[in-house]
Amino acid sequence: MLRWTIIFVILAIVAAIFGFSGIAESAAGIAKILFFIFLILLIVSVVTGKKRV
Repeated sequence: MLRWTIIFVILAIVAAIFGFSGIAESAAGIAKILFFIFLILLIVSVVTGKKRV
């Protein structure tokens, strides 16, 4: 999932450079959402992983 976040961030940067503001905003929004989902899943996996020990 982190890979998809990085892809959308790069897409947003490239779109912003070429002046496609709508596409850049959409890609940045998707990247932000995926990043927060990734962080939540990371925290959940760390917490559940420590309980098993």
